[in-house]
Amino acid sequence: MRRTVHPIEQESYRILRSRIDTSALPPLTRAVLERVIHSSADLGYATDLVIDESALRAAHDALHRGGASVVTDVEMVASGITRRPTVCRLADATAAPGLTRSAHAVRLAFEQVGPGAVWVIGCAPTALYELIGLHASPALVIGLPVGFVGAAESKAALRESGLPAVSNISEKGGSAVAAAALNALLYTDGTHEAPPASIPTARPRTTRENP
Repeated sequence: MRRTVHPIEQESYRILRSRIDTSALPPLTRAVLERVIHSSADLGYATDLVIDESALRAAHDALHRGGASVVTDVEMVASGITRRPTVCRLADATAAPGLTRSAHAVRLAFEQVGPGAVWVIGCAPTALYELIGLHASPALVIGLPVGFVGAAESKAALRESGLPAVSNISEKGGSAVAAAALNALLYTDGTHEAPPASIPTARPRTTRENP
């Protein structure tokens, strides 16, 4: 079923594309970047996000054809995902020495869904660290936790792990942008539309890619 786009969202995208030229980006990279910027009004993500088109393509296929489970670290992320049921086990988790509730929730979720899931982490760096250590064979990890303690480091660890991922370099992130990145994959058919020709565009800026 085709998604109906509200006029306010259309106007938001018009403004976004008047300020930054994303037209040369691969379709899924563009879809994710634009929706993250749309959700945050932060053009800085154009040079902060780390996106790999081939990883997005595989995850898109897993979501649309393979029925991949979607797991979130917190309910705030889950509440922002509008087109797919999600798994969040934080309410069932308990903290222990050396183990945060968020990390325990990741363990519980992995026991439930097994390999091949799409993981969306927008709050807790400890959840991201735990997932990296589980060898969970994810279809994709959207790792965008926010904060001054451990957030940037956990995202660097995600990139170093070699897992298929969307991440960013800086300390910023959060539930809204993590959900937005996942929604971009759910909303698009993989051939993201071009910006209107009548809209003036800024000088091109591209996302970073995993080496």
